[in-house]
Amino acid sequence: MTHPVSASPAAALPMTEGLPGLVADFSSDQRAFKNVPWGKAMMWIFLLSDTFIFSSFLIAYMWVRMSTTVPWPNPSEVFALNLFGKDIPLILIAIMTFVLISSSGTMAMAVKFGYEKNKKMTFILLLVTAALGATFVGMQAFEWTKLIVEEGVRPWSNPMGAPQFGAAFFMITGFHGTHVSIGVIFLIIMAVKVLRGDLDHERPGFMTGRKGSYEMVEIMGLYWHFVDLVWVFIFAFFYLW
Repeated sequence: MTHPVSASPAAALPMTEGLPGLVADFSSDQRAFKNVPWGKAMMWIFLLSDTFIFSSFLIAYMWVRMSTTVPWPNPSEVFALNLFGKDIPLILIAIMTFVLISSSGTMAMAVKFGYEKNKKMTFILLLVTAALGATFVGMQAFEWTKLIVEEGVRPWSNPMGAPQFGAAFFMITGFHGTHVSIGVIFLIIMAVKVLRGDLDHERPGFMTGRKGSYEMVEIMGLYWHFVDLVWVFIFAFFYLW
């Protein structure tokens, strides 16, 4: 007695040949991610491209640091802050890092309350996150002023050692500080929109999103967490090395 051969699952699937099959293959991702908000997808693409830029900067910094024959300035001495007559190494940088990392916590809470449709708490936490970001930028401006005015560091020269130090420092921290400053502006815009109820009623305008959805708050959160994560690498490579 012969037994019928059972078809494999792959053979049971309908297959389209020719040009229609090619079109179906290329459009499969579009069907799979049909319900993914376009804003979130675009933000991920932007963050991926930004990751390449920051990675290039940090790799270039490491290459310059290892290849220069002139002694590199000691970060513990360069970034020391004189308090009560004593030079405390990296104290300002530690406070800056604490402030920025804390803002990630408030941003995560803003996203949580946003999806719970709690306008008041979302508004407050977005403003707190923006205030922490502005505080970070203010401390960074103080750090730049100290290096330029008191230490005489320039992008093209450095009286404390390798001339590449100034170029690397101002380029990397300046590029990151620009990201934080832009994020602060957008956080304030988002907080105002939440307070006015633009996300609930889908009023026409910038950064509104779909009606009744607070996904724009989450998209802002993705950007802000990325900026915080990048600072962790800058802190490790530039200030601790």
